Amino acid sequence: MALSATHPDDPGRTRRASLTVLIIAAVSALGGLLFGYDTGIISAALLFITRDIPVDTFGKELVTSAIVAGALVGCLVAGPVSDRVGRRPTILIAAVIFIIGSIASATSHSATMLIAVRLLLGLAVGGTSQIIPVYIAELAPAARRGSLVLLFQLAIVVGILVSTIIGWALGGSDGSGGNWRLMFLLGTVPAAILFLGMLFLPESPRYLVLRGQSERALAILRRVRPSDAVAAEELGAVEAQPRENGSWKLLFSRRVRPALIAGTGIGMFCQITGTNATIYYAPSVLASAGFGADEALQTQLLVGVTIVVATAFGLWAVDRWGRRTLMLRFLLLAALGLVLLGGSFIGGNPTGIGRYTAVAGLIAYEIFNVGSISASIWLVGAEVFPLAIRGKGMSMVALSHWTFDLVVSLFTLTMVQALGAGYAFFVFAAINVLAWVFVLRAVPETKGRSLEEIEQRLGDGTFLAMR
Repeated sequence: MALSATHPDDPGRTRRASLTVLIIAAVSALGGLLFGYDTGIISAALLFITRDIPVDTFGKELVTSAIVAGALVGCLVAGPVSDRVGRRPTILIAAVIFIIGSIASATSHSATMLIAVRLLLGLAVGGTSQIIPVYIAELAPAARRGSLVLLFQLAIVVGILVSTIIGWALGGSDGSGGNWRLMFLLGTVPAAILFLGMLFLPESPRYLVLRGQSERALAILRRVRPSDAVAAEELGAVEAQPRENGSWKLLFSRRVRPALIAGTGIGMFCQITGTNATIYYAPSVLASAGFGADEALQTQLLVGVTIVVATAFGLWAVDRWGRRTLMLRFLLLAALGLVLLGGSFIGGNPTGIGRYTAVAGLIAYEIFNVGSISASIWLVGAEVFPLAIRGKGMSMVALSHWTFDLVVSLFTLTMVQALGAGYAFFVFAAINVLAWVFVLRAVPETKGRSLEEIEQRLGDGTFLAMR
């Protein structure tokens, strides 16, 4: 059902409500910046940790992967916690873990301690990937929900870029710096801002309705909607949805299955289409293409800037083109970028102009993949599940993301060694085509629809008919 438009007689209130929602989304999205920073900074820190802490190659792998292992647990725990204590308290808990984890990482004196701390940070990373998109989606108006939720994804890629810049700056241009403790400690700054900011932000009104606190929910909706009439109408739509037991059994029921397939499927394809594989291993690919260390670093920085720009475009496009439409328009172009990249390696490492063809293919792939399916993963997951199990449903989306992130991280280089770089990229190109088919068949268009309409369409069997 469509909610009323803005109140024509009070443009001042409309602007205040719009600004309030933007502030709520921007502050909570800082969790995404921490997500990106803490997962990205380890690549620079590992270059210098061995100066102070004895750690072998296997230990470095454990330190790097510990945050992913923690995220697998964190995303599962955060769903039930957020359904029990609320969205806002769950984000506050994650912020505290980020602060403690950043300080503990900076003061670690052994590899064992650092691995344990990175596991702890992983709990916060996984938790924020589950709860922050849900929190923003439940507060945002339907017309702006896409761009506001995508602030979280934009913050993630900005965090990755910031970690690259800080790692380079604190490492020194000749590698003589290497203040790895400060690299970790700087993570406390956005974590503290997130914690303090969340103290002043409201709870999700939909969660409050779920807990029988409709008066509090209406008061919050009046702050973030352009008129009392719009707020009351939205509250009525939320209250009209059947109150169900938010059990895991409901999540895996036949009725909810289309949403579960759509959300977790995007979570899986977001990883196996090669997004993080190219980010993780781009320097190795560039080195094999004949680039020197400085050129490889500069191109890696270009990749970092590219994914930020691509995500910013996705933020604009999801509420204008639509989530499904954006993915259908861009995924095949991403596949073509990988074909161009892979083709540069056929017959041996690229030389001459082939080196720049490889870079062009890499950049094109990042633009079209990151700007579409990577931009949509947290958004679609936060939209498609019924209110009673939204937290648990988003946990499964995040679990899919982190599980396949781990798989891709472990097996990408093995695949490159077995097939060669060119054919490995052809495999990722084919998977992008499969992702396009999946979106065409299994993902509805949720642009401009209220969360209650999406839930109603899921209940009456017309979920996949939304186009």
